[in-house]
Amino acid sequence: MVSVAERLNTVISWVPEELRVDPSGARGPLAGVRVGVKDNIEVGGVRSTCGSEFFADRVATDDAACVGALKRAGAVITSTLNLAEFAVGVTSQNSASGGPVNPWDARRVPGGSSGGSGVAVAAGIVDVALGTDTGGSIRLPAACCGVTGLRPSIGVLDMSGIFPVSADFDTVGPLARTATRVRETFAVLAGSDPTPADTGALTVAVPRPFVTGDVDPAIADAVTETVELIRGLGHRVVEYPVPHSDSAQDVVYTLIYSDLARIHGERLRDEPSLFQAATRERISLGLGISDEQRAAAVRQRDVFRSAMAEMFRDVDVVLTPAMPVDVPEIGVGEAVVAQARRMGQLTYPWSLHDGPTLALPVGVHPSGMPIGAQLTAARLGEGTLFALAEQVQEHSEWHLRLPPVRVSSGV
Repeated sequence: MVSVAERLNTVISWVPEELRVDPSGARGPLAGVRVGVKDNIEVGGVRSTCGSEFFADRVATDDAACVGALKRAGAVITSTLNLAEFAVGVTSQNSASGGPVNPWDARRVPGGSSGGSGVAVAAGIVDVALGTDTGGSIRLPAACCGVTGLRPSIGVLDMSGIFPVSADFDTVGPLARTATRVRETFAVLAGSDPTPADTGALTVAVPRPFVTGDVDPAIADAVTETVELIRGLGHRVVEYPVPHSDSAQDVVYTLIYSDLARIHGERLRDEPSLFQAATRERISLGLGISDEQRAAAVRQRDVFRSAMAEMFRDVDVVLTPAMPVDVPEIGVGEAVVAQARRMGQLTYPWSLHDGPTLALPVGVHPSGMPIGAQLTAARLGEGTLFALAEQVQEHSEWHLRLPPVRVSSGV
């Protein structure tokens, strides 16, 4: 009988029993919690392929820092999870292991690049998954798969043992069904619980529009309903534009693609055929970016971050959709780069910000697919996000929905 993991193509390697736990963590805060990690995050003694033929037989020597922290807290590292090759892509279909599929609808993508992480949580293969997020790679799978996922503040978590995309934007973070489980996992990774004892009433900004007015009406309606729920919980809702958000995606692309070209330039020159076609196309974009263009983008990044620091003196949280479109079908629609820009249109601006963003499910599209929103706070404001998200999830049930293909269903 084919397992759920096989049907969804979400696991690259199962971790052998003897490498799954640290005996010292038997009584830790995550004791017995099943965790899968994106396959660009190293688990000592296990293949770490990055979803690429280049690393097909590469075996990690040691645990990544985040994996070691989870093991010491009692977590059971069960598996490494499928991803877009080298964590480059928003659909996760460009993997040497074949693309993972969405447990809500096998015809649709699970988001990327941490697609296997979103799938594994949604389908109950693991309780928690680690993903990485450079331009939206935790938040997009969370939105596409109907789970909760955190992109932490830049520089807060140790990235050692994780294959890079762009050091200025790379983060590692947890995905789980609930904000509470994400918080508990992040607390272990960060070394302290980030949740304030009492946030009181928050000022929640809703920029209309954010980046683009071209948002699927069902997604806009779901976000509006969430705004009303938040207002009903006693928080103050204001309309507040996000400065420079319309140019942020281009700034992030310039910096990420130039880094990708630097990291993979030798591979691209010597063995281009080993790359998945979509990966090769996107990495190649960086080859034409000049030092002057990169320097200009760095200046624009700093302007954006300064503006964000100013904005978050007036508001506590910003609420935006996670994606402007319904979850795309596999192999249907726009070309690779155009699809990446469209799916990531609302996540990339928050990658330019150095503070945290939490994605959570807020509705169901008429297609039956999940709808996700993003909550963003000032740098080191993870606790504020968790406090609000946990309130929202106490008064809604979107995070409790289960996909038709899942471990508990026996199919």
